[in-house]
Amino acid sequence: MQDASLSVEPIRYPDARIQALSPRFEKYHLPLAAIDRIATGGRWNEGPVWFGDARCLLWSDVPNNRILRWDEETGNTTIFRKPSNNANGNTRDRQGRLVTCEHGGRRVTRTEYDGSITVLADQYDGKPLNSPNDVVVKSDGSVWFTDPPFGIVGFYQGEKAVAELPERVYRIDPHTGELSVVADDVSGPNGLAFSPDEKLLYVIESRTRPRRIRAFHVSGDGESLTDSKVLIDAGPGTPDGFRVDVDGNLWCGWGMGTPELDGVRVFAPDGEAIGHIGLPERCANLCFGGRHRNRLFMASCTSIYALYVNTQGAIGG
Repeated sequence: MQDASLSVEPIRYPDARIQALSPRFEKYHLPLAAIDRIATGGRWNEGPVWFGDARCLLWSDVPNNRILRWDEETGNTTIFRKPSNNANGNTRDRQGRLVTCEHGGRRVTRTEYDGSITVLADQYDGKPLNSPNDVVVKSDGSVWFTDPPFGIVGFYQGEKAVAELPERVYRIDPHTGELSVVADDVSGPNGLAFSPDEKLLYVIESRTRPRRIRAFHVSGDGESLTDSKVLIDAGPGTPDGFRVDVDGNLWCGWGMGTPELDGVRVFAPDGEAIGHIGLPERCANLCFGGRHRNRLFMASCTSIYALYVNTQGAIGG
């Protein structure tokens, strides 16, 4: 990985790449903070997750079949795990353990404190999952993940295979380990995240044209989804992975259409686009981290970018 100190040209404050699309975004923009490229050399970066106790960021480099680690103290990037089974989405559970979606293994795993790996889910109704993509853990310990076929369509991000199950959103019960279907009407389910009060589950629908972000109501028992609505019509944008801040705003990986779309698009809870963080490449996924969860880490095609913002990531995001 390239030394991050060589990756950024000096810029003046405020950073012109950070744009307010609505006055509602101004409170989240720090005029004396600029975008940093902290690591580069990946092939398709995904699934960033912050480990505050270790002051490090982990993320997946999917085609290169590895999980990488960036250390805040030294700025160095090293290999955390290789091979990674073409890992994609990552998060932490409420005990601080790494939870990972693996294309190659067609499974969701948990890395235990001693480094051993526990398989949380790899089949449903006796058939293998497709290629788990992104994952989030609810406050009750349940694990929710999307399972599109993107990782089995060829040999670039996994192993080519025939899908034996529909594309769905699943929930793993924290007590029994039972896998249940919570949504089966999402076309290309991709990134997902809960609202701060966990009354809504947002899911990116990536096979509709245009792409959409759906908002599902979580049932009173917290174990299933009820009705949903289309919160965001992405138009020419291509939302992928995202996270939610403490105010309920959605910070979405964006881009691929034209260069001016590349980066992160920020939406208010009512679906209004309020801000854009311009990057030189498409952003696939992101997370909040740093000591106060106020630093946005953006996993883009080949590089990782970071920006301090005037909000904090919601707990569990």
